[in-house]
Amino acid sequence: MVRYAAAALATNPEKTARARGEYLRTHFKNMREVAAALTGLKLTKAYTYLSDVSDHKQIIPFRRFAGGVGRASQAKQFKATQGRWPEKSVKFITRLLKNAESNADSKSLELEDLYIKNIGVQQAPKTRRRTYRAHGRINPYQGHPCHEVERSKDKDAVGVSSLSSLNRRQVARRRIEAARA
Repeated sequence: MVRYAAAALATNPEKTARARGEYLRTHFKNMREVAAALTGLKLTKAYTYLSDVSDHKQIIPFRRFAGGVGRASQAKQFKATQGRWPEKSVKFITRLLKNAESNADSKSLELEDLYIKNIGVQQAPKTRRRTYRAHGRINPYQGHPCHEVERSKDKDAVGVSSLSSLNRRQVARRRIEAARA
C-alpha cells in the first residue's frame, strides 16, 4: 500500500484536498507526462485542458520520456517539439481530479480557488503475460501500471506573495517556525 506523497510537508491540511489511485492500468510514462503538464494549473483550467487534449485541440508535451514520440506542431506553445494525446491517461487523471474535487467539497473548500499543487506518479509492479513467438519461443509481455497521488490546495492557503520575495534560507526558517507553533 502506498502512502500519500509529501504528507508531512502539508503545512495546512485543512486547506488541502488529496486523492490517490493505485495499480492504475495505464502506462506510467504517459501518466507522468500528463501529471507534469497539469502541475500548477487551477482545477477548472485543468478540466478544460484535459477535455481539449481528448478532442485533440491541445497536446500533452513529452519531455522526459520522449524516445520515439512523434513531433507535433501543437507542442510549440509549450516550447517543446514532441507530444501526444494519451486518451487513457487523461481519462484516469480526470477521474482522480474529480475525486480530489469532491474531497475538497467535503472539506468545504472553495472549488474555484483550488489549484493542483503536485501530482506524484510512481511505477506499480508490472503485470506479466506471455506472447508466443516463432520457432516455439516465448517472450514476456508486460504492462506498466502506475500509482498516483494528487494534492490540490486552496490558493489562499499558499501565501505565495509573502514567500516569493524571500530566499531559500528564509523560507526554510519560516517553515520550521510554523512547524514548531
